[in-house]
Amino acid sequence: MKLLNIHTRFLNFLSRKYAGLAMLFLVMVGISSCKKSYLDVVPDNVATIDNAFANRNEAEKYLFTLYAYLPQDGQPDKNPAFSGGDEAWTYWPMNAEDYTYNDPYNIARGNQNRANPYMNYWDGYDGKSLWQGIRACNIFLENLNNVTDLQPYLKARWIGEAKFLKAYFHWYLFRMYGPIPIVDKNLPITATPEQLKVYRQPVDTVVNYIARLIDDAAAGDANTGLPATITSTSTELGRITKVAALAIKARVLVTAASPLFNGNTDFAGLKSNGGKLLFNPTYDATKWTRAAAACKAAIDASTAAGLKIYYFNPGIVVVNDATKLEMNIRNAVCEKWNSELIWGLTSGGNPTGALQQRACPQLDPNNINLNMMGKMAPPMKMAELFYTKNGVPIEEDKTWDYANRFKLRTTTAQDAGMQNGYQTVGLHFDREARFYADMAFDGSTWFMKNGTFNIQSESGQYTGKKQSRLYSITGYFTKKVVNWNLVYTSTNTTVESYPWPEMRLSDLYLLYAESLNESGNSAAALPYINQIRARAGLNSVESSWTNFSTNPTKYTTVEGLRDIIRQERGIEMAFEGSRFWDLRRWKTAPQTLSAPIYGWDILQSTPADYNRKVLLYNPQFVAPRDYFWPVKEYNLQVNPNLVQNSGW
Repeated sequence: MKLLNIHTRFLNFLSRKYAGLAMLFLVMVGISSCKKSYLDVVPDNVATIDNAFANRNEAEKYLFTLYAYLPQDGQPDKNPAFSGGDEAWTYWPMNAEDYTYNDPYNIARGNQNRANPYMNYWDGYDGKSLWQGIRACNIFLENLNNVTDLQPYLKARWIGEAKFLKAYFHWYLFRMYGPIPIVDKNLPITATPEQLKVYRQPVDTVVNYIARLIDDAAAGDANTGLPATITSTSTELGRITKVAALAIKARVLVTAASPLFNGNTDFAGLKSNGGKLLFNPTYDATKWTRAAAACKAAIDASTAAGLKIYYFNPGIVVVNDATKLEMNIRNAVCEKWNSELIWGLTSGGNPTGALQQRACPQLDPNNINLNMMGKMAPPMKMAELFYTKNGVPIEEDKTWDYANRFKLRTTTAQDAGMQNGYQTVGLHFDREARFYADMAFDGSTWFMKNGTFNIQSESGQYTGKKQSRLYSITGYFTKKVVNWNLVYTSTNTTVESYPWPEMRLSDLYLLYAESLNESGNSAAALPYINQIRARAGLNSVESSWTNFSTNPTKYTTVEGLRDIIRQERGIEMAFEGSRFWDLRRWKTAPQTLSAPIYGWDILQSTPADYNRKVLLYNPQFVAPRDYFWPVKEYNLQVNPNLVQNSGW
């Protein structure tokens, strides 16, 4: 699972040096200061940029530092999409030992601000400014020709990696801030003050730049560019491949074709300081066609590279059919470098360790270990999102008792994923396998390699609230992200970290299905959705809706299939950092993210009292303000050409 052997002293030095240059980067000047810039002294007494590119080994060290700028998206306090929306909730306030940063939780509670924005990757968050990352990419690309002992095939690959990372950093900022400046080249030290005052560029200009840069990165074959797959699995896993580059390009173009960026009139008044319109208010259907083509190219490359939808192989562990189905779903995320993973992030060295500890409750009543926090709690709306066992929404299934979903029932031995003879609400019965694989609740079971555990969360029980911290505020737990190899005792914890799946094949299939439907080819979208449903043990969309839905022809219209694809995406990609961005690009965030957060009455000790719906919070998503991060006020004072996002 190693990605890179990055020199620790070098990274620490970069962090310290860049902190001193923060104001410079606020305006994205990208100035190449002087030869003795941030490479002074380290690593190994390399004193200048010239020396950093004097030979292959030193240049490779520099390449690896580019990867260090990637945000740690598998860490719940460093990825806004985990705890900054409505997919997971937690108690508030938290003690200092409960988190690394509390920024995403403040975003979820509506506390974002323009004076000192939360999760501000523009200026620097978690020691990273993505503009600094872009600057480092430019330095690398500008100096690589100075390396005299570099084989041509390696040079081509490294250029591809640097170009992709440069595009990805632009993309990450674009998704957060909307129209951004483009820093294709670093400005020289002789640049005038006016040249430093860069402008934000229109949405279409930024998207086209990112897509073109990824095309450049992915051009060529394995001998003249990025490899299709990683062959040196002991040292290079996590580095960019051609498949990963094409898949991220597909995500960029699907986002650009979506309502937030395609024909959005909400930002008609947002213009650059020179009067240039930053959002095109006219809808362009060809953007969906372009997105579909990009998705298909990425899927074809994935197929050629041997990637396929993951199915669980239990090996010597004996499991029944229901458990095998559950592990199809869980291990598509948690099994390291599985057949579905397109790009896994390994930054930080332990990319998902903290995530698993935040998600996993106390499973064993005989071994209470406070490293298992169980505090990353899905709200009730997530429990209601998943389908019934018939593969349709709970409110549409004509055979499922929607009206009585909050009434108590007693489980039987035939109820997969639940303890026999336990009382819980009807909401938890007869649901699809992804519900039981992704979420745990009072009365459910939790399968791990070392055994099956019971979740019992009423007051006084071992997975319930016993103290002022480290508990589920909703009564639900995020099972999906916890590796089945996790083992703990009262004194020891062994968490097998896995690469964070920044892109997996199911995600790409759903992006393609969405693009096909929006571009008028709905029938072609269905096979890609159905492959994902089959892995989850569900029948096809056509069969499920025809036989069980109160709206049996829903899938035959663009509008109906759009709703199906969006819910399918919400289910399949649940707890993977997708929902936060999807709700924004679909422009459904004001309704969805302003809906109340509910949980169970976790302070109660009987089934009747515990299973009462409790209001926890009333969030408010304010449009158009909350679609994008604010630019820090100080940046606007330094460079008035930037202009502030609408509503801030």
